[in-house]
Amino acid sequence: MLTERHRWPAHARRDRLWELAASQRGYFTAAQAVQLGYSHQAQHFHAQRGNWLRIGRALYRLREFAILPGEEHDHLVRWWLWSGQRAVVSHLSALAVHDLGIANPAEIHLTVGRGFRQKNDQVVLHRAELPAEDVEDHEGFRVTTPVRAITESAADGADQDVIDSAVSELLERGGATRGQLIRAAQRLGSRAELGVERALRAEQA
Repeated sequence: MLTERHRWPAHARRDRLWELAASQRGYFTAAQAVQLGYSHQAQHFHAQRGNWLRIGRALYRLREFAILPGEEHDHLVRWWLWSGQRAVVSHLSALAVHDLGIANPAEIHLTVGRGFRQKNDQVVLHRAELPAEDVEDHEGFRVTTPVRAITESAADGADQDVIDSAVSELLERGGATRGQLIRAAQRLGSRAELGVERALRAEQA
């Protein structure tokens, strides 16, 4: 049986898909396409014609976005969708998103809930239930806040020079106080405390 969405004129489905994909840097899932009225047969057609680029399993990107100038973190939208919109960009990847310090991770760091089962060699998964105040929205994905990104990276054993540079820049921007950093580190344990305290001492030197 055809749903109301499948009865939409082709241009209406296209407009709705474009609006959704534009909010996600051109990416969208097969499930999202179905919700907008594209059957799996129609999805196969558009992928075959090259209108949609197949990025991964049940994940597409509109061709136009692949040839337009992109933004530095476009690829993180892909991983947010890959996770079923459950993952939060975190740790060193979050430091890079916030442009804090010298973090330049080769892998994507995501924090997910304990029940998450998907895996990918390009992704480092961290298990935690993040408080709402430690997460903020970015264009097309969610990311841990600068303070959380620093402290969780320290707790994970990131190189001290990465933590030092991130702390120095955050304080210089006025993005947090020394007390806020210390209290946030205390919540994550002794390794986070040590990393942040060393960074604060280095910043004063």
